[in-house]
Amino acid sequence: MKFTIAVTSLMYLASVVAFSPAATVGRPASTLFSSPFDGPSLQYTGGTDPNNANYVKLSQALNAADTERRKAQEEAEARERAAEIRREERQKKIDYMRNMPDSQAAGTVDEFMFKEGVQDQLDKLDNDLVGLIPVKNRVKEIAALLVLDKMRRKLGFETSVPSLHMSFTGAPGTGKTTVAVRMGQILAKMGYSRRGHVVLATRDDLVGQYVGHTAPKTKEMIKKAMGGLLLVDEAYYLYNAANDRDYGQESIEILLNVMENNKDDLVVAVAGYKDRMDKFFSYIPGMMSRIGNHIDFPNYSADELVAISEVMARDLEYSIDADAYPVFKDYIERRMQLPYFSNARTVRNAMDRARMNAAIRTFERFAIDGVNGGVCTVDDLKSIRKEDFQVLVDDIVNADASKRIFA
Repeated sequence: MKFTIAVTSLMYLASVVAFSPAATVGRPASTLFSSPFDGPSLQYTGGTDPNNANYVKLSQALNAADTERRKAQEEAEARERAAEIRREERQKKIDYMRNMPDSQAAGTVDEFMFKEGVQDQLDKLDNDLVGLIPVKNRVKEIAALLVLDKMRRKLGFETSVPSLHMSFTGAPGTGKTTVAVRMGQILAKMGYSRRGHVVLATRDDLVGQYVGHTAPKTKEMIKKAMGGLLLVDEAYYLYNAANDRDYGQESIEILLNVMENNKDDLVVAVAGYKDRMDKFFSYIPGMMSRIGNHIDFPNYSADELVAISEVMARDLEYSIDADAYPVFKDYIERRMQLPYFSNARTVRNAMDRARMNAAIRTFERFAIDGVNGGVCTVDDLKSIRKEDFQVLVDDIVNADASKRIFA
């Protein structure tokens, strides 16, 4: 009994000490009455699921869906209004065309030809090129189509841009580049191209030397030609039938894509010898089908080449003596029988040599021989005489057979 009372007393004393004010000194109040549910393990940290960021409140999802629905409805209404405006404009056009008398004045063709500057470009083509009647007629036909198309557009008729891509075939020196320049200017005058400039390109300008090099080069040339005309000279060199891995095929594919999708802003013209161009088209039928204008440039006759020399002399402010023309014609007829004849380019080279011969003759006469006290006249500085051309003839007649091709 005594032992039980002692134990009870000790337990009482221990409880009094434990809950006495001295035991709580230095302890914060929050630790005395903390919630059993505030432990770190029970606090929400968002979890470790990576998709937690995708969860939103239901109200936010509903608001977002409502916004998207309103946007879609507004876009649909805008499309409907635009379609209604197009229908109204179309109906107005139909009523206008139906009520317009057939005698409605649309202006004269000459008015459009001169107003747009087309006639001026055609006149320049006549002055710059001797002969080539079929080529000039073809260019005039294209110009006529563009002029009439613009007249129809003025009255409200439906119009579409015709296929203006071109193929120029013929020997060197027959005027392909000159015609391309004139066509570019005509297209600009008629509003079918923004700038009307001509960019000349060859295989070296379009095809790269390694993988990944061709596309940037081709696209860069196309970018330069945008708004004008891209003339690809000797286009058949783009395709090498003997090498399936040749990079030229990539350039052709880019050109075909541009010819189809950018025909409103770029005209592509390919040029070269007729037989090689025909073979090229047989390998690339897609190129043939995209070209609507095929123009063949015939070789010049001897008389036409003599006339070209007269034009060149006029442009350089020289005068050819009357008795010099037969000598020059004799040279041209002989040169046409030799290899590597290049029509107007050969005439240009011959004129350069004749000018040099005239300069040598004048220098020797006045500077060395002292004729007229060394004083020469204007006629002496302008004249090209028969002896200046006779030197060219003698070079052919007297040269060895292996050297005549350079005469």
